[in-house]
Amino acid sequence: MMPRRRDLLIAGLGVGALAAAEGLRPRRRLVLLKSNAKIEDVLPQSFGAWQAHPSSGLVGPEMAGRLAKTLYSETVQRTYDDKVTGATVMLLAAYGDTQSDLLQLHRPESCYPAVGFTVTLTQPDNVRVGQGVLPARRVIAQTSERTENILYWTRLGERIPQSGGQQRDARLQNAMEGYVADGILVRCSVVGEPEESFKVLRRFVPEMLAASRKDGRPALIGTKLSSQIA
Repeated sequence: MMPRRRDLLIAGLGVGALAAAEGLRPRRRLVLLKSNAKIEDVLPQSFGAWQAHPSSGLVGPEMAGRLAKTLYSETVQRTYDDKVTGATVMLLAAYGDTQSDLLQLHRPESCYPAVGFTVTLTQPDNVRVGQGVLPARRVIAQTSERTENILYWTRLGERIPQSGGQQRDARLQNAMEGYVADGILVRCSVVGEPEESFKVLRRFVPEMLAASRKDGRPALIGTKLSSQIA
C-alpha cells in the first residue's frame, strides 16, 4: 500500500506543478510599437544640425550569427552627420516584437567580441533626456585599427534594464506579470578618442529622442520616460 500511496502523492505533486506552470505562462502581449508602425519612421531623418544617411556594414546582429539575426523583426542602420561640427554618429536600432527567454536582445558586450573587437570598458551611464533619466550603458570596443565608443540602451516592455542581469530580471518579471513583451536595442557610437566621443553621444541622444515621433517614442524608451520629454 505504501508504494501506491507514494506514487499517487508524486503524481499529484506533478499535476500541481504543471497547473502552476500553466497558470504562470504569459498570455498577454505588451507591444509599445503601434500596429503597422516602423521604427524606421519613428527615428528622425534630421534634427538640428544632424542629417541622417542610410548606412551598412555596422556591427550588427547578422554579423554575430544566424540566431542573433532572428531576434529582430526590424533593424535600422543610419549614419548621422553634424553639418556644423563635422561629427558622425552611427546608429543601430534592432526591434523585436517578441522578447522571450530564447529571443533576447543582443547586447554589444557580446556582439562586438563575436566579430573581433575587445571590450575594454562597460559601465552604466545615466543620460538626462527631457525631465527624465535614460538608464543607458557606456561601452568602449577596440581593434588594432579603431576605437568605437558606444552609448546604448535596451527596452523590454516598459522596463529599461541597464545590465545583462537586469535584462534577465526584466524578462522574468514580465513573464510573472503575464506579459509577452516586445523590445528594442538602440545603439549609438562614435569612432575616435573616448572623452570627446562620449560628449558627442550625450548631446546626440537627448536631441534625437526629442525629435523622434511622439506617438512612436514609447517604442524607443517606454511610456513613462516618453512622457517626460516635451
